[in-house]
Amino acid sequence: MTNKYIYFVANWKMFGDIKSLNSVNKVIKFSKLYNKFKFKLIYCPPYTLLSSFAKKIQNSYIYLGAQNCHHIPDDGPYTGSISSRMLKNIGVSYVMIGHSENRSEGDTDIMINKKIKSCIKNNLKIIFCIGETLSQKKRGLTHKTLKNQILKGLKGIRKINNVFFAYEPIWSIGTGIIPKSSKLEKDIKYLKLFINKQFKNSNIKILYGGSVNSNNIKSLKNINNIDGFLVGGASQNTKKFIDIVKKTFN
Repeated sequence: MTNKYIYFVANWKMFGDIKSLNSVNKVIKFSKLYNKFKFKLIYCPPYTLLSSFAKKIQNSYIYLGAQNCHHIPDDGPYTGSISSRMLKNIGVSYVMIGHSENRSEGDTDIMINKKIKSCIKNNLKIIFCIGETLSQKKRGLTHKTLKNQILKGLKGIRKINNVFFAYEPIWSIGTGIIPKSSKLEKDIKYLKLFINKQFKNSNIKILYGGSVNSNNIKSLKNINNIDGFLVGGASQNTKKFIDIVKKTFN
């Protein structure tokens, strides 16, 4: 894995306040001291911290991401919503779309497709989250589920240069359980082959997410074709997040 850039996405979910910004100082320092490692660090804090984060990480090796956005790319009468244009204007580079927690709150494949198109219009990179439930896994529907999510989420989209695929088995998120290495390698390989065939793009980036921590990262990093990791709970702890990055390269 170490002959290419590895992506580490910190998803803070609905956690964090202004005081939390201080914890990023150590990560900024780490990113400067260890920039010999080929990594890219992307922080996705809550909307309330995006502007402060953008100022905080100036002149660092950290990029800013948002956890979601509205499907309308510009302004509009949508109280409480944030458009991709607004995100772009405050310095956001990446947007997570289709996270299972957002899907469970009502984000359909049709809505996800609109959100991805909105981000593409505003030249934002997309972290497109896909994954199967435990029931789908047990019924042998993992590949079919992933295929359907990709086809519906990217309907009408021809160029996927700015789309990163984050494979997060829903049954793994927050449970501490990760897929067996042989199964995960098989699923990642399937995704790369299917996406390449469908979109004629061989430069596909696939991240793994779901209970990633400093204890299991050494086994995860050895999975072929993984280009990085989407880290949830562990990313809120500076030491744990840095340990994950270090252990990926050591």
